[in-house]
Amino acid sequence: MKSYHLTAVIWKEGKSYVSKCPELGVASYGATPEKARSALEEAVELFMSNAKRLGLLQDVEPALASSARFTTPLEVAAL
Repeated sequence: MKSYHLTAVIWKEGKSYVSKCPELGVASYGATPEKARSALEEAVELFMSNAKRLGLLQDVEPALASSARFTTPLEVAAL
């Protein structure tokens, strides 16, 4: 089985933590950052399994194959 190195972004929203994999656009949530990350891992595994089963894995392959990952805060003015 092939492994991929992806990014998990987690932030607090209300009383829960939201987690998102920006490479795939998959999101989940949990009561703690750890639970949100675990839920995201499961959601990404399900997404990948379904994409493979449906023959759509090649559609996300460029995001999965990239070895460069950059995360940084971004501040923008609300208009």
